[in-house]
Amino acid sequence: MTTPDGALPGVLRASGRPLTEVYDTALLDLDGVVYLQEEPVPRAAEALAAARAAGMRLEFVTNNASRRPDGVVALLEKVGVTARPTEVVTSAQASAALLAERLPAGSPVLVVGSDALGEELVEVGLRAVRSADDEPRAVVQGYSPEVGWPQLAEASLALRAGAFWVATNNDATFPSPRGPLPGNGAMVAALVTATRRVPDEIVGKPHPRLHQESVRRSGAVTPLVVGDRLDTDIEGAIVGGCDSLLVLTGVTTPAVLLAAPAGARPAYVSFDLHGLLEAHPGPELLPGNAVRCGGWTATASDRVVRLTGEGATIDALRTLCAATWRAGGGAVPALAAGGEPALRALAELDLPAS
Repeated sequence: MTTPDGALPGVLRASGRPLTEVYDTALLDLDGVVYLQEEPVPRAAEALAAARAAGMRLEFVTNNASRRPDGVVALLEKVGVTARPTEVVTSAQASAALLAERLPAGSPVLVVGSDALGEELVEVGLRAVRSADDEPRAVVQGYSPEVGWPQLAEASLALRAGAFWVATNNDATFPSPRGPLPGNGAMVAALVTATRRVPDEIVGKPHPRLHQESVRRSGAVTPLVVGDRLDTDIEGAIVGGCDSLLVLTGVTTPAVLLAAPAGARPAYVSFDLHGLLEAHPGPELLPGNAVRCGGWTATASDRVVRLTGEGATIDALRTLCAATWRAGGGAVPALAAGGEPALRALAELDLPAS
């Protein structure tokens, strides 16, 4: 997987054209990007319809193992997005495929998660079980709102008996309309504490397996990863050699983005999926630790970044990212507003001004 011009990923880039004209395929995360649990992300459906109309292929790539592709398609339709099951790649599918490669046909695998995860195991010739008494050869663990002590107890017994352990993903949280909620990684952590061992394999992003499968299916030449998480979507894009678009409709906030380490910085940032339909001005480096983007300039000095100018708020964020990362990154510096427009922009981004 390559970027259109061979540039290194992980640094905010410029695109004078809409991203739909630069990249042939969008590899889209779902939770926090297209929907929040079962509620639509505002403007997402219309943006994706416009992207398709512009000729961009859409592939849906999710760490959430609670639904099979047809269930994902049904939920997408509920929030106004048209898709086909062949356009969906889930961590449940990838986990089942991995276990089918490792275990003999018919092997019992203990499921911690949804019935959909168990159905994926059956699809590849394995036997889904729910009790450690079935002497499972492996444990596969994925998110489901029904996961609780009974399932974790069975998994603990199987793991202590030596079963191979696959986690579909290690996301500590997932976004919801009420805020971040415990994700599969939180339940994995419970078993790590109980068994004093860690999963043998973690399948989902940032491992490139899911993105690679989407690229293989779609025939993408210039894919763009789109997501809301730095530690899965964006890091996974960088590991796989893809450019990425971070949207701020899910887990990542502007403050978290400013503190992003070098291995988890997106190529582009947008408030929502309409960023696919827009050109992206790139930050311009100026002498004296200054950066300019759009109508904004940011200057870093003594761990203080001062924002001046006026213009689109998203350009203010791009300017602040470039100035902060140029100054070293790793922590949000003190931010100073040089004038009323800058003060308003920082307030809109929920960033405190000193």
